[in-house]
Amino acid sequence: MLKILIGLAAVAAATPTAYNARPYSQVAKRQASYGSSSSKLTVDLGYSVYEGFTNTSAGLDNYYGYAILDCRVDKRHSIRFASAPTGNLRFQAPIAPELNRSATITATQYGAICAQSPSSGAAGFRPQSQVNASEDCLFLGALGFVSSDEVFRKGAVNAGILDQHLALQWVQQYIHLFNGDPAKVTISGESAGAGSVMLQDMAYGGSLGTQLFQNSVVASPYLPMQYGYKDWEPSQAYYAFATAAGCAPTTAYGANHTTPIFECLVSKDSATVINASATVSQLVSYGTWAFLPVTDGVFIQDLPSRQLGRGQVNGLRILSGNNANEGVGFTPQTIKTEDDLVAYLRGLLPLFSDNDIAKVLLYYPSTNASVSSSNPTFATTGDSGPTALNQSSVGTGQQQRADNIYAETTFVCPSYWLAEAYGSSKSGGEAWKYQFSIPPAYHGGDVSGYFNYPGQTYDVDFTTAFQKIWGNFITSDNPSISNAIANGITTSNVSINSASDWPPYAIYSPYQLDLNTTCPGIVNGICGGANATNTIRLANAYTWEGGRGMRCDFWKSVGEIVPE
Repeated sequence: MLKILIGLAAVAAATPTAYNARPYSQVAKRQASYGSSSSKLTVDLGYSVYEGFTNTSAGLDNYYGYAILDCRVDKRHSIRFASAPTGNLRFQAPIAPELNRSATITATQYGAICAQSPSSGAAGFRPQSQVNASEDCLFLGALGFVSSDEVFRKGAVNAGILDQHLALQWVQQYIHLFNGDPAKVTISGESAGAGSVMLQDMAYGGSLGTQLFQNSVVASPYLPMQYGYKDWEPSQAYYAFATAAGCAPTTAYGANHTTPIFECLVSKDSATVINASATVSQLVSYGTWAFLPVTDGVFIQDLPSRQLGRGQVNGLRILSGNNANEGVGFTPQTIKTEDDLVAYLRGLLPLFSDNDIAKVLLYYPSTNASVSSSNPTFATTGDSGPTALNQSSVGTGQQQRADNIYAETTFVCPSYWLAEAYGSSKSGGEAWKYQFSIPPAYHGGDVSGYFNYPGQTYDVDFTTAFQKIWGNFITSDNPSISNAIANGITTSNVSINSASDWPPYAIYSPYQLDLNTTCPGIVNGICGGANATNTIRLANAYTWEGGRGMRCDFWKSVGEIVPE
């Protein structure tokens, strides 16, 4: 049977309630007859019948579904796993599809692109063209993460996360029909997708065990501020969204026989709602988003800094990674003095007191009050010489302090906390941790390493090793790779490499694999070239970069007031 890898994107009837283990029970019964097709690729899902196609060049049978970034499509030709989140189902939890058995559906095209909202200005992070975008897709922006007391009472907060959860339940119900094994599911994600994996790991307080998946892969798990569902911040975003959509907050509870906000928003057309989401998303602080997951007390029961510290997670194993320079692109590149840094931190951490800010500066010390832009930039080794506190391949001094603070509190420390949660005796699981370090190792720079896109820059020795790490974890529950692959398939070097016997991560043995190469040249702004060789080695993650583990412990200790 096939192992199943489910990737979650950053990547639709009520408030989160007790766990529903059988959401497809009313629609899953297959019928005796479903039309004239006798193709071996016809699959009866109960609610609909689908027919796939064979990709002759790849030798694979294919069935296309939703949530793929391709806007030149017809939604009638892709597998549906939930009812369309439109009309009265807008802002609601997802539900199973309606019956549609009038004809066999050819699942030969991807579903429509999701309606997207931009960030408030992070360079390089822009939504794809919105031509033919549709609400009938994964929940993103306000459509997935608008939150307030009214939304909680009348609809569903965290609809975007609930949507992913239903997709995982769909896999358990139906994947055997596609020759998949529901007992061997790995979920994975990058950035916000990895943050989504983290929340699925935490779902229902970590009480689901292996009902939905066994393994998780998180690459740079994104952990923004996670407020309570009716806290001031998400509520203000809700009211701003309502105003932008033409649903004035003065009508919140239907005063003077006016339409309440929620009902008004449900009645608006898609274009109005999507534009309102984009408008509000661009008004928040630099590098952040207006609509985010919240603690709802049911599906997301606690802050990651607290729940992961208790080892309360779903599944059995995790492969957890981060990049060397996660913060660049999310921090304003104008921070030259400590005063600039403090001003930035006050905006980044609005609930922090002056004393809290002083603690941050204590954990992130600087050797100089201001830094010349002419100072050299270079990558650190991680365990000797200058550290990421003040130095990287893209920044120095106060700017680097800001970049590293954002990186660690938002991406890096969550990868540590997840490894600790699965590696603790409390969870009974296993964890492996790595850092992607090929300079400049920006956020997202690792993607072409493990997906190996055509025309990507990394050497074949490295991409082979990186892909094998992911592949071995997915197929055999252990990411260790052979000495020959770790050292480079073109080198004939079979000397012992730590990657061949990669020790699981634990609090008292916090080892990670540092994934890097030599740098014989710069190609498309990235270290590498034809003569680059792998430098994959084991390192202490706790003492890494001048005590990164200690700084992550600090962020865990103040998680309640970040909040994260």
